[in-house]
Amino acid sequence: MSVEIRAATDADIPTLVGLMTSFYAEADLPLPVAAATRAFRTLLADDRLGGVWLASIDGEPAGHVVLTVCFSMEYGGLRGFIDDLYVRSAVRRRGVAAGLLAAARVSAVERGVRALHVEAGPDNQAAGQTYARAGYVDSGHVFLSLPLAAPVHA
Repeated sequence: MSVEIRAATDADIPTLVGLMTSFYAEADLPLPVAAATRAFRTLLADDRLGGVWLASIDGEPAGHVVLTVCFSMEYGGLRGFIDDLYVRSAVRRRGVAAGLLAAARVSAVERGVRALHVEAGPDNQAAGQTYARAGYVDSGHVFLSLPLAAPVHA
């Protein structure tokens, strides 16, 4: 088994949308392909917004991670969000998620990001353990949202 992780390009958008569709299906959420395609295209077109990495095992897509970046008064500089992390169920527990998180972290450091954040559901123990192994800790903050537009999966 050979795991390869690389920065995604526009040519990878159909593969990324396919992975994202599988990710959302696990949560019983529909994913409009056109909206997901636009989201990946927008992110990949502007490096200041973040980046996307694609993992493959023996040449087959295995998962992806999305890093988004914004300014933070709390950290006096940039902070990043692991906006999506998905590994196909057939290849989980093989270090793919750890490799994807490491690639996003390296990029964050190169960008001058001062903190990384991630949102995980309180009942998703597997995700919590994955993030904990990568060094993420509970900040004690509550993540609240005020939607100003419908999410992609709506």
